[in-house]
Amino acid sequence: MKNLIAANWKLNPTSKNKAEDIFERIKKGVKDTTAEVVVCPPFVFLPLLKGLALGAQNIFYEEKGAFTGEISPAMLKDLGVEYVIIGHSERRKYFGETDETVNKKIIKALTAGLKIIFCIGETAEERDVGKKNEILQRQIQQGLKDIVDIENISVAYEPVWAIGTGNNCSVEETKESIDFIRKFVKQDTRILYGGSVKSENSGAYIKEARANGLLVGGASLNAEEFANIVKSAE
Repeated sequence: MKNLIAANWKLNPTSKNKAEDIFERIKKGVKDTTAEVVVCPPFVFLPLLKGLALGAQNIFYEEKGAFTGEISPAMLKDLGVEYVIIGHSERRKYFGETDETVNKKIIKALTAGLKIIFCIGETAEERDVGKKNEILQRQIQQGLKDIVDIENISVAYEPVWAIGTGNNCSVEETKESIDFIRKFVKQDTRILYGGSVKSENSGAYIKEARANGLLVGGASLNAEEFANIVKSAE
């Protein structure tokens, strides 16, 4: 099983020229890697980028209809997209996604033949009051409700307090969380870590915390930095 390194560009960059430039430099930097690399740009850039596996940052749970502003699994599949991020904490926080809607999205995406990066993670408040494992268990069980075949699902542990803050989770705590998550998924399920990942700490998450990959945010917009992160996973 290859380690999966996913670049989540979020709402960046602001032009197609910049997106193409970053992508081409990433492609060059990871061409000899043994890891699996997927780039998840904003929707508008998906048709422009060729040569690496692509992922979408979100999806809707209906195939078509009167749902202004939404993107369906069928549309992504038609573009050649392979992966989709579902349940990211920013979607939960800013757009009101719930475990129920995450579950519906996962089911529809699997039906369309897409691979899933399923995000879970606790807030600082939940961690501080000792509810981390309770939150993780709930998100896993409700997010994967009625889903038996999880072969095409990777779970990304992203503690909310670590995302975009520079305050990455310690290797020791990450390993504890990964070990806990493994109780609720198949043993061959890839479990990724995400949250202020950079080349200085990425290797430790793979080699010491035993993550099967990484979901990289801000650092993935720096092609050279992202290539170094990918190399650390080999």
